[in-house]
Amino acid sequence: MPTASPSFQPVAQQGIGQPLYRVVMRRLLGAIESGDLEPGTALPSERVLASQFEVSIGTLRQAVGELVAGHILVRRQGRGTYVAQHNAERFLFQFFHVERTDGLREVPELETLSFERGHLDEEQADALQTRAGSAAITIENRLRLQGRPVVLDRLTLPAAMFKGLTESRLRSRPSTIYRFYQDEYGITVARALERVRAVAADRHVARQLGVVPGAPMLQVRRTALSIGDKPVEYRVSTISTGLHEYVHSLTRPA
Repeated sequence: MPTASPSFQPVAQQGIGQPLYRVVMRRLLGAIESGDLEPGTALPSERVLASQFEVSIGTLRQAVGELVAGHILVRRQGRGTYVAQHNAERFLFQFFHVERTDGLREVPELETLSFERGHLDEEQADALQTRAGSAAITIENRLRLQGRPVVLDRLTLPAAMFKGLTESRLRSRPSTIYRFYQDEYGITVARALERVRAVAADRHVARQLGVVPGAPMLQVRRTALSIGDKPVEYRVSTISTGLHEYVHSLTRPA
């Protein structure tokens, strides 16, 4: 695994009127977003970083602690602090909130139903903070849990951010879709904004999830945000809650 060794400028003179640890946080976030600190790489030691930033070890630890709490960095016992990578475990506990009513949570079995190119409608454009009519990629997935179809996902991506994306590349990805964004496009999903409401299954949802039309469902509208809070994905998830529940533990944004 590569070891990053970026050089940071002192922050003491730029911290007037705001806590120094926040200035350090923004510098570290900027290095991650720019690729100077790549996913999976180790941060320099606390001593080195504190010296470069010209701050105390306590200030440096507070900044790093905030980024760990926000899942941007991860501490590994006896090995140091690393830029977090997306994997199945992170997906399951940070971004997937559906579990069986008895508390069983597992990585879903995913089936891609469609991959289409089109244009953003008003709702999608608003969520992605861009113009309606912009080029878009829409992906529909069906997720099974314990062998049952439970979730129908409709993902909308701004095509300008995912140049060269094809259905075959998407289907052949070796890990989660957020790891795919990270590895192939340098886009790290840091957090998500979600709205949840009750809906009735339309005919398409009913057919794909094996329920009757009009059955009560839960719908989650999610905007995934990269480091720097830039919208990168709009997802509408329709969930069959006959045997499953939506359980969400809130986390603080970095």
